[in-house]
Amino acid sequence: MAHLAMLIAQAYGVHPAVARQIRTAAALHDVGKLKLPAELLNKPAKLEPHEFEVIKTHTVLGAEMLNSIQGGVGEMARNCCRWHHERFDGSGYWGRRTDDLPFYVPIISICDVAVALLSERPYKEAWPPNETLEYIKNNAGKQFSPELVEVFLWTIRNDNRVPAIFTAAL
Repeated sequence: MAHLAMLIAQAYGVHPAVARQIRTAAALHDVGKLKLPAELLNKPAKLEPHEFEVIKTHTVLGAEMLNSIQGGVGEMARNCCRWHHERFDGSGYWGRRTDDLPFYVPIISICDVAVALLSERPYKEAWPPNETLEYIKNNAGKQFSPELVEVFLWTIRNDNRVPAIFTAAL
């Protein structure tokens, strides 16, 4: 996921050094899950509303865990932890619109969703790559910035460094 976030950032026009910082921040985006009960993270069924509220706290916990990281990458990592479940339309965990957040947060978000859909989890099967890309396309303007969806899809189609799991859908 972190490598894909770096590639998307580069395609978006971000300087390569900043894109590498985004890769580092992306690698830390779910660190807060280390403080959550494993039985919730691995539950093979739909979460109860109170369980989902606990899961949502991984964003706050992760940002707090990274408070000691100094500099730009520390700030990026904290922002990615805290806001990676926000949506373009403001319907995410904490009701923030992604266009009100630093530009790299929605990059992390789209990559996180794509990799999560492609991955098997205790509560779901892995999605096929073509269905994953269709989901991303269909959620432009809702969950994801339409502009970022275009950059994401362009990168999947044109960057030979993209993991094969994505290019298999083309």
